[in-house]
Amino acid sequence: MKNRVLRKVAVTGIGVVAPGGVGVEAFWASLFQSAPPRTVRTIEEFEASEWMDHRTAKRLDRVSHLAVAAAHEALADAGLLADPAAAPTSTESQLLIDGIDQTRIAITLGTGIGGVDTLETQMGVRTERGDRLVSPFTVPMTMPNAPAAALSLRYGIQGPAQTITTACASATDAIAMGARLIAEGRADVVLSGGADHSLTPTCVAGFRNMRALSPTGFSRPFDTARDGLAASETAGILVLESLESALARGARIYMIVAGSGSTSDAHHLTAPSPEGAGALRCMTEAIDDAELVPSDVAHVNAHGTSTPAGDLAEARAIATLFGAHRPPVTSIKGVTGHSFGAAGAVEAVAVAMTYATATLPPTVGVTDPDPEMDIDIVTTGRAWEPGPVISNSFGFGGHNASVVFTPPPAAS
Repeated sequence: MKNRVLRKVAVTGIGVVAPGGVGVEAFWASLFQSAPPRTVRTIEEFEASEWMDHRTAKRLDRVSHLAVAAAHEALADAGLLADPAAAPTSTESQLLIDGIDQTRIAITLGTGIGGVDTLETQMGVRTERGDRLVSPFTVPMTMPNAPAAALSLRYGIQGPAQTITTACASATDAIAMGARLIAEGRADVVLSGGADHSLTPTCVAGFRNMRALSPTGFSRPFDTARDGLAASETAGILVLESLESALARGARIYMIVAGSGSTSDAHHLTAPSPEGAGALRCMTEAIDDAELVPSDVAHVNAHGTSTPAGDLAEARAIATLFGAHRPPVTSIKGVTGHSFGAAGAVEAVAVAMTYATATLPPTVGVTDPDPEMDIDIVTTGRAWEPGPVISNSFGFGGHNASVVFTPPPAAS
């Protein structure tokens, strides 16, 4: 173990479903447009029937539906589907290209509460109609590992299929875990990211009663008028493989996963640590892991949920870490809302497109940046010279996760 040479980890495929759009192209375009005020943001144009047959769909919670759709796009984008032109509901579309060892493919996904929608629905069925009418699929549909299991079954993946639940840090932690599997040679391909649909009436009421939700429906990260988050559902998937493998097969390389960090605040169940101390340690750890220094970082993909305390703590941590260097900072949650356990995954997809287009997306919703925050907030799309990016996710319970991405090799 001590003498093992770590492999560089490349991102060769991306897939996403989000309130702004289904698919990477629509999602990326949405990040440059204003978003209507909605406290709860669902993916209105998404239908599970477009991605799987009716029988399969009925046995999966919506969180798994979202994961399947994002994974299908990511695998097709990476060139790993045997027949990418086939309809996603067909048997042929679920086969991977020849020559891939299914035991060497892994899955690492993050989620907040898993299939909580099914759980709440079936609790209602039991209360109103009795025990005998509760679905026998309640437990396998509800369990947090259900999205990972769905991908394993759909594509015949026989390597590790692991689920991370560290609140809003889940997907970023999952990407870090997936990257380690590739770097250490424990897997050849990893489907990594997250999916979340924690929008049940009870969950929404809970968020509202703890005053986390925006009463106006606007998500305004880092703005003086920010008044809470907009709750949403999303899924984002990255295909990870070794850089050597990606180059050998001529795959498109979006970016390199260069380092990661994970810390705990040990401060409060929901509030961030004062001055963003835990976030600061997390970002520092990730940059050190990438063998970089803060002045190397060219962009911060912020957690930025639009809550008064959370945004201020993150901004203070960023200002402390980077000082006069002041890299540009974006939060995409003004459009996507906050999708909790999946947030870090859709934001990683946004980083991939930031590299692909050499453009920084704006922080939609910001009209009056908070003067207490000494950071460079990107308020309109900005041309950008690609460099290292740090992507942050901070969650309830004091969980902090950061991942550092770097540009792909010039030849790719």
